[in-house]
Amino acid sequence: MEQIKQDELIKKFRLNAKDTGSSAVQIINLTKRILELTAHLQVQKKDITAKRSLLKMVSSRKRFLKYFKKQDVATYNKLLTALSLKDN
Repeated sequence: MEQIKQDELIKKFRLNAKDTGSSAVQIINLTKRILELTAHLQVQKKDITAKRSLLKMVSSRKRFLKYFKKQDVATYNKLLTALSLKDN
């Protein structure tokens, strides 16, 4: 995920100008970090620490998505579409 795309998504889904902690923003940031770590692990296959971190981030994002789905289904579906994620 490019920096420009991430900034655009954050502007679209944030609640106010200084929002950095809402579920949508945290999901966007976690998705970016997950993509970066995935690319890293494709090159460095034996990096066990990065692999563990990746699994923790995926689990965390899954919990955020579950919570966000309960709060606002319409925005949840828009976010999944914007991030190209699939619904469980």
